[in-house]
Amino acid sequence: MAPDRDRSPDAGPDAQASRPILTRRDVLAAVPAGIVLGLGGTAMAGPDAVAPVPARRIDEVYTAPRFHWVGDGFRVAGYFNAIPDALQRLDPFVLLDYAPEHAFAPTTARRGVGPHPHRGFETVTFAFQGSVAHHDSTGAGGVIGPGDVQWMTAGAGILHAEYHEQGYGRRGGPFEMVQLWVNLPKASKFHPPRYQPLTAAGMGRVTLPGGAGEVRVIAGEHLGVAGPAKTFTPITILDLSLAAGARHDVNLPDGYTVAMLVMSGAAVIHGRRAVGQDDFVLFERAGSRISLAATTACRILVLSGRPIGEPVVQHGPFVMNTRAEIDQAWRDYRSGKMGTLDD
Repeated sequence: MAPDRDRSPDAGPDAQASRPILTRRDVLAAVPAGIVLGLGGTAMAGPDAVAPVPARRIDEVYTAPRFHWVGDGFRVAGYFNAIPDALQRLDPFVLLDYAPEHAFAPTTARRGVGPHPHRGFETVTFAFQGSVAHHDSTGAGGVIGPGDVQWMTAGAGILHAEYHEQGYGRRGGPFEMVQLWVNLPKASKFHPPRYQPLTAAGMGRVTLPGGAGEVRVIAGEHLGVAGPAKTFTPITILDLSLAAGARHDVNLPDGYTVAMLVMSGAAVIHGRRAVGQDDFVLFERAGSRISLAATTACRILVLSGRPIGEPVVQHGPFVMNTRAEIDQAWRDYRSGKMGTLDD
């Protein structure tokens, strides 16, 4: 989906009232003292002790920015808009729009975003509640429902449209989605467009012992389990669900960009920092291990990628390396070189 802030009604101060928000004081009060103080029993002593994996420190925690509407079907918080130097600090990720749970009334009208272009990157749409129908100028398309992911490589240029799936629209009900934009390196920016429909049944899954939770592996790998997404640069995306009181370590390569979106519940990171629903956690690039302790049952989207390290120029629906390439993208779109799409 593409930003459409000119058509963005303000959701108002009660926009998140449908789900209770825990304060950090609530979180810390509910966590066992041993976890808060970092005394969880993981330290080792003696000559045979294995050196601990270096912890990755938190850079900053960002709360949800003000909601805006993309088209008339996606009420989102654009987290990267609130992060200084986001294109450099979150490389290779370009944008993250989170549509937290929102109830849509039943309708026969079409809700969403009509045909619009993209070039130079990939759109990744995660469905958690509700369903979205997609079609594009290559002839690809389909429906993503709860648990599915749509991974679309815009590459050299594509037109696509996204609407609430008709059946869901007629029923109405809760809707929750994430759209992530993943940059392409210069060498791949003109790759032919491609579409990956990643179904819930096809995700990699790690069941944590003792009923602690589950990790869905969408891209990359975790604990030896690989996700189905094909990526141009090394990317790991995990959908992590933890039971209340559960603990889990996530290890990601040193030097990679790492961030987490807390979609529900609350947790403590490294026994010190409490985070809660709708928080976006950006980590430093040094280190590997991230230790999580769930205060309440929680769901966390984990994003990691090797920085591309090239100049990034984003303008609307295009992500290129230079301003001249952006201008050329607009000319190509207007002249029909990105195809056509009936709507």
